[in-house]
Amino acid sequence: MGLLNETLNSVKSIPIRQALSQAVGLGITVASALMLWTAIMCVTGCESPVVVVLTGSMEPGFSRGDLLFLSMSKSPIRAGEIVVFNVDGREIPIVHRVIKVHEQRDTGEVNVLTKGDNNKKDDITLYAHGQNWLQRHHIRGRAAGFLPYIGWVTIIMTENPIIKFVLIGALALLVITSYN
Repeated sequence: MGLLNETLNSVKSIPIRQALSQAVGLGITVASALMLWTAIMCVTGCESPVVVVLTGSMEPGFSRGDLLFLSMSKSPIRAGEIVVFNVDGREIPIVHRVIKVHEQRDTGEVNVLTKGDNNKKDDITLYAHGQNWLQRHHIRGRAAGFLPYIGWVTIIMTENPIIKFVLIGALALLVITSYN
C-alpha cells in the first residue's frame, strides 16, 4: 500500500502546467508514430507493412518470431515468392510461398496456390471451404526483408496478455510520474 500512496502523492504534486506539457508531448509522440506508419503504408502499398511469423511452417527460411517487411507492387506474382495472405473467415494473416500461378487469359486474373516450406501439402485445406486458389485481393503483401527473432516481443505479449497489461501500466506510470 505504501508504493501506491507514494505514486498517488507523486501524481498529485505535479503542477498542472507540467502535466499539460507531458500530455501534449505524449500526444505529439503518438501522432508522429501514426504519421510515420501511414507514410510507410503509402510507400510500401500494404495495409500492414510489417508482420510477425507466428508458426514454424516457413522454416528454415523464416522462423517463428521473425519480423517480415512487406511491399506490394502491381507486377505479377510469380512462383517462389513469399506472400502474406488472409483467408476469408480468418483474421490472422499467413506467411507462405507461392508454388503455382494460374493466369486466366480471358479475364487477366491471376490465381495462386501457396504452401509453407516446412509443410508436406499445399494450403488448399487452409483456404475457405470450396476455395482452391487465392485471388489478388487475398494477398496483403510480398516479403521484402526480415529481421530475425524481433517479433518474439509480439508473440510473448499475445500469448501472455498479463505481460502486455503490466508493460502498458508501467509505461503509463512512467509518463505520469516523470519530470522534465
